[in-house]
Amino acid sequence: MEKITGLIDAPFTPLDASGKVTCEPIPRYAAMLAKNGLKGVFINGSSGEGYLLTDEERIQLVEAWMAAVPEGFKVIVHVGSTCVESSRRLARHAAEIGAWGIGAMATPFPKIGRVEELVAYCEEIASAAPSLPFYFYHIPAFNGAYLPMLDFLKAVDGQIPNFAGIKYTYESLYEYNQCRLYKGGKYDMLHGQDETILPCLAMGGAQGGIGGTTNYNGRELVGILEAWKQGDIETAREKQNFAQEVINVICHYRGNIVAGKRIMKLIGLDLGKNRTPFRNMTDEEEAAMRRELEEIHFFDRCNRF
Repeated sequence: MEKITGLIDAPFTPLDASGKVTCEPIPRYAAMLAKNGLKGVFINGSSGEGYLLTDEERIQLVEAWMAAVPEGFKVIVHVGSTCVESSRRLARHAAEIGAWGIGAMATPFPKIGRVEELVAYCEEIASAAPSLPFYFYHIPAFNGAYLPMLDFLKAVDGQIPNFAGIKYTYESLYEYNQCRLYKGGKYDMLHGQDETILPCLAMGGAQGGIGGTTNYNGRELVGILEAWKQGDIETAREKQNFAQEVINVICHYRGNIVAGKRIMKLIGLDLGKNRTPFRNMTDEEEAAMRRELEEIHFFDRCNRF
């Protein structure tokens, strides 16, 4: 299977003033991401509040993104759900509409506690769209599935024909690299933490990644990859440190899903608020966050429309 090169964005879901999904901003959103060097989108995932959307809303968003992206832009659809039949329906739709791939994180309920359970869950979903690459989205902080990913790769190897790899959003760079090295790099290990892109490049294997802060800081994150390719380690290091400064700011305001979505408004694309049970930022918090971002000169370096 083709391995992804470059950074894929995990977009936010646009909501109107009444809290309903609106697809109106998506063409401009897609054009902005492409302009700033992103190579695709991973929609309806954690940044997109996928578990808070109905199946119909998720299908609506897939169709809007497919219609809006430029040629060659990869659309990967997160189809994970607490209901496997919903996941299979979403996977079939993704295949029918021509998406590039699908993915799923472990369901948050019931909690998956054994590798064998995770393999069975992924197999049932992936088999609904056998023509598409399937990625497991490893983000145990969201679902409590703190399972050894190297053991998972060994168990899934040969069991799921369209298994492509893992979107790895966890802190263990050692485990990430061990998974990358499995059988000579058999599987696509997509780096999922924007704060540690450079260390993974230094280990020699992070060719592709999926990020959330790429929505507004994509130019700098893409710049890390470009500087590394050119052998400019000092520039790559400076950009990685800046990316961490941005992440330090959003961590003061409930992280990327809440603060990041509000940053989109600050850079010129209002995508609305977050759905319950997320606690939205107040106007006072927004003003305070803007000041913190100005202090690190974020608006001089952020994504451009």
